[in-house]
Amino acid sequence: MNIAFIGRESEQRILTEALNSPEAEMVAIVGRRRVGKTFLVRHTYEKRIVFSLSGELGAPREEHWVKWAYALKEYSGATLPVATPRSWFDAFTMLIDYLKTLDLSEKKVVFLDELSWLAAQDQSFMRGLSFFWNDWAVRHNIVVVICGSAASWMIQNVVNHTGGLHNRITRQINVKPFTLSETKQFLMSRGCHFSHYEISELYMALGGVPHYLKELRSDRSATQNIDLLCFAENGFLKTEFSNLYFALFENAKKHIAIIRALATSKQGMTRPDIIKSAKIAENGNTSRVLEELEQSGFIGAYFPFGKLKKDKLFRLTDEYSLFYLQFIEDKQHDGSGTWQHLSQTPAYKTWSGYAFESLCLKHIPQIKKALGISGVYSTASSFYQKSKADQDGAQIDLLIDRNDKVINVIEIKYHNNVLSLTKEQAASLRRKLQVFEAATGTRKRLMPVMISTFGLKSNEYSSGLIEAVITLDNLFDVMM
Repeated sequence: MNIAFIGRESEQRILTEALNSPEAEMVAIVGRRRVGKTFLVRHTYEKRIVFSLSGELGAPREEHWVKWAYALKEYSGATLPVATPRSWFDAFTMLIDYLKTLDLSEKKVVFLDELSWLAAQDQSFMRGLSFFWNDWAVRHNIVVVICGSAASWMIQNVVNHTGGLHNRITRQINVKPFTLSETKQFLMSRGCHFSHYEISELYMALGGVPHYLKELRSDRSATQNIDLLCFAENGFLKTEFSNLYFALFENAKKHIAIIRALATSKQGMTRPDIIKSAKIAENGNTSRVLEELEQSGFIGAYFPFGKLKKDKLFRLTDEYSLFYLQFIEDKQHDGSGTWQHLSQTPAYKTWSGYAFESLCLKHIPQIKKALGISGVYSTASSFYQKSKADQDGAQIDLLIDRNDKVINVIEIKYHNNVLSLTKEQAASLRRKLQVFEAATGTRKRLMPVMISTFGLKSNEYSSGLIEAVITLDNLFDVMM
């Protein structure tokens, strides 16, 4: 079955603008592994691509040179083998000679995929690319697309290149996982008609990664699909974690140690807390690793309400990594019914609360739309204060601080039915509001909001307290 092309309207628009511009263009595309970057380029440019090569992880430069020669033979239609380059300068010279034979009255595309793997074994690759662009391509009707899954490497070595490619990138695209609405469209295009609740459970376990989602079976429930992918003997995602980070980062042990540390914290961790929990050395390399994980979409950085830069919190945002560490790794569960069994355990309740909160944080525009404040300038943050001898502690999942002198104080609850607020929950929320007001001294009106899977049943405890209710359905809204 062919993979349907879903969403990516803004990304396609950028690529199309590059194709239609009167000048040569160099487009840098970044995004985590398996997110569909290559598919985006090939779908949008189709027959305009006149040369393409993808790097292979760990392959020596000589192997890449053989592949380069073969690609030139295939794209040029040569009937005899093309000589293998003896250097990257030689390779790009051969590419120029081939491109000179083409009719460039219609703009053509050169696509270099997984650039970090092409350049990893030999720094002269970037000098060769600089030569190709500066000495030839920039004066011709060409789009050069460079793409990579190691987002931080791409930004440091290409976007912020200090050599011949300095300020040469004309357009940049960051391809992110699907939203809930895009996930739904993608699954429906493949004949998978899951309910919103099922899609949310799948999303919380797998994320919006197309390469994972395409493995789902339409003749199985969400629970059965998770069993098949994550717990069956040959499950597609049973061992993905061990490959994921080592494919993107050199010396990935530190990256994984940080991911493991963040998986244990619901409210997130500061840099010092991460260093302590992950048991890693305190040095400049730690900042680089955190940046690489953030740029690649595995973690997110957040500023708690009213806090300074030093108080920045890091939070694990990759759904699959959290799910793997919580349920798959070192577990003795296998085969049919595993996830159905695990979903009845206390561990499931803890995980689902955290995972649903993360899901909501990735859909802030949909939350603002549901509140009717899309046109109001606002910032999103969280609030956490530890208990002290003379002061209660409190944690607020999400705050939307609005420019119209209102702060939405948002509670997030994942439940398999309509939520009914209890006396204890109402008292807890009122206490949170008091703690927040006292700690921040805000004079803005606090407006409590509940995000719950199937909504909130009105009763004596919610009445006069909860001013707006957002459901899972609202998170599936399509944003233009």
